[in-house]
Amino acid sequence: MGSLLVQSVSPTKPSKPQVKSKPMLQSDRFSEPKNLDFSTWISENSFKIFTISLLALTVAALVFLRSAGDPTALFCFKTRNSKNHLQYPQKTEYPEIHYNSIPPIVDKSSPFASFRSDQWIVVSVSDYPSDSLRSLAKLKGWQVLAVGNSMTPKDWNLKGVIFLSIEQQANLGFRVVDYLPYNSYVRKTVGYLFAIQHGAKRIFDADDRGKVIGGDLGKHFDLDLDGKAAKQERVLQYSNKNSNRTVVNPYIHFGQRSVWPRGLPLENVGEVGHEEFYTEVDGGTQYIQQGISNGLPDVDSVFYSTRKSGSEIFDIRFDDHAPKVALPPGVMVPMNSFNSMFHYNAFWSLVLPVSVSTMASDVLRGYFAQRLLWEIGGYVTIYPPTIYRPDKVEKYPFSEEKDLHVNVGRLVKHLVSWSSRKQMLSERILELSYSMAKERFWTEKDVKFTAAWLQDLLAIGYLQPSLMGIELNRQKTNIHVGDQREFIPRKLPSMHLGVEESETVNYEIGNLIRWRKNFGNIVLILFVSGPVERTALEWRLLYGRIFKTVVILSTQADADLAIEQSQLDQVYKYLPKIFTKFSKAEGLLFLQDNTILNYWNLLQADKTKLWITNKVPESWTTVSTTKKDPWLLKQAEMVKNIVSTMPVHFQVNYKEASPSEQSLTICSSEVFYIPQHFITDFIDLVELVSTLEIHHKVAVPMFFMAMDSQKNFDSVLNTMIYGKEAKASNSSNLYSAQVPAVHPWSVSSEPEFIKLIRVMAEGDPLLMELV
Repeated sequence: MGSLLVQSVSPTKPSKPQVKSKPMLQSDRFSEPKNLDFSTWISENSFKIFTISLLALTVAALVFLRSAGDPTALFCFKTRNSKNHLQYPQKTEYPEIHYNSIPPIVDKSSPFASFRSDQWIVVSVSDYPSDSLRSLAKLKGWQVLAVGNSMTPKDWNLKGVIFLSIEQQANLGFRVVDYLPYNSYVRKTVGYLFAIQHGAKRIFDADDRGKVIGGDLGKHFDLDLDGKAAKQERVLQYSNKNSNRTVVNPYIHFGQRSVWPRGLPLENVGEVGHEEFYTEVDGGTQYIQQGISNGLPDVDSVFYSTRKSGSEIFDIRFDDHAPKVALPPGVMVPMNSFNSMFHYNAFWSLVLPVSVSTMASDVLRGYFAQRLLWEIGGYVTIYPPTIYRPDKVEKYPFSEEKDLHVNVGRLVKHLVSWSSRKQMLSERILELSYSMAKERFWTEKDVKFTAAWLQDLLAIGYLQPSLMGIELNRQKTNIHVGDQREFIPRKLPSMHLGVEESETVNYEIGNLIRWRKNFGNIVLILFVSGPVERTALEWRLLYGRIFKTVVILSTQADADLAIEQSQLDQVYKYLPKIFTKFSKAEGLLFLQDNTILNYWNLLQADKTKLWITNKVPESWTTVSTTKKDPWLLKQAEMVKNIVSTMPVHFQVNYKEASPSEQSLTICSSEVFYIPQHFITDFIDLVELVSTLEIHHKVAVPMFFMAMDSQKNFDSVLNTMIYGKEAKASNSSNLYSAQVPAVHPWSVSSEPEFIKLIRVMAEGDPLLMELV
């Protein structure tokens, strides 16, 4: 056809026409007939041809401008048509779905028709099983599903793994199969449907290159979102105070500020500062959980090409002790398809776009999913390193990411501003897909693909979550100081233009300044039970760098060392004297020397609330007074007398918290905090005790229960390590730098203090300057 078409329009020299004989006229009436060849005709009619052509072009231009409705359309014509990799139709048709007439799809063709599992790992395979995939297959409680493509060996097999070949996929009856490319990981879409059809409640979206760190997904992700503990958990969350910020680089939070993920708009790469503050959000609705990858994280071709030094491989590590962090409505983060956990309420978001490049597909899915997740009150949470991926990539093709770099910034803005009045989630999913096609982020093929996906979900019995009716603009509210939480990310060695960053001293000094800023107006009261003359200076060196001052109490006073005398059994009676001395302090923190305070983990605590170990069962207990223990009976009787004389607000609070009159609450009270506005209450309660010999372990919990409801206590100390009595030699296995406090720990000499400093240096490296 091509050659015929060319031939039909090629100019040829025509033969002379055969003309019938006519009567002869005078020979000079006409000039001699001319040869009618094409070149002669062109030369004699060139002016007419030019005029007609100019007129035709003018008319065509007017028609084009009128149809475009934009005077700049003519100048954009070449640019628009240059995107020949995405074929955009003149008008995208909106699919019509008859939700009430979709027949069910039942697995009758696969050998696994009757198989059911709650937890699935879905991977795409193009080659024989890798070592990483073999390790995934060994994870307890998880069923691995391998989805093949046209490159997958015909004899692919791995024990314990369900494999779906292209032929098997075609026989499952899913509508989406008609839209899937043959040689692409996006065929995982079939795998998602298969897993949902076979009972999935959680799907880990993975690839065959990453190994789960520690071999247990449950240690990294939140798998149970329905339990009471999950719903009561408070999750650290990025602030959305700045309404102009719509996307963040999560790698900064986990210690790598010079690394950025694939899908981050390049204009945001230079934003490397840590958060001024965070907020918190209730747990239980983190329906999509994105993990971080050590080794070769998810980076784009720009990073990979510019940070690579010759043949050197990447081995980038992230802070595995940094807390998980959630994204609020209005703020997004790049996501991928090889380290993501999806819960049932987010299964609708698993579908991978088919009309864009493979390097862009999962990123676009992630942004698309986040926007719709807000509609059901869910959110995305980023987790510390969950897998290790070795750097075995031979090339990172920039051409595959071209659309991503050009469009992702515009995409995020479009998604944040998008809204819908549809009444069902599925309708909003389709509407947003249609909107994405109109804005040319993908094509009409993905709109049809989305419609097929939604019908397949309904056909296999998936129940979509309800809409929450949240207005995005209402999320942009003023954040009170009491709701602000601080976390200072570590700065880990990284790669910057082929040079490894290892200068961390300035960053560590910055941490020290922030800690001092946070606790600089709080007085630390330290009771030392051991030989205070050997350790007093060391304690002041350790904690004096952080707090306003360190007041040391002991059974023996020492004027030279500024040590004041008190008895631990009645130490609470001495505290009002210190309170009065430091009346301008923001609060007072009491600590015994057998408990180590990891001050860097207290930044998120609310300094306007009471802190105590009321949720640490080894420290806070309620005992029955019916056991006829003389000491307990005596203490309980004194408490009963004191409560009867309390003012009404104290008495009401205490009786609401106390289980019964036949019980007594005891707290070891090694560490607790009293903010400024509760100090007067504490002093009043101490005066009520007067000369009664109520023990410190009984008086302090009684005071706290009287001052405020326990539900208002800050939870910062809930996660402290509380072990049995310390042995003569402290075990470093007990200590952890990731908790707020550790008990017990004995320090009675300089060598023991040096040992303590060395283990605490994991959280505060500058402490090594003290030894």
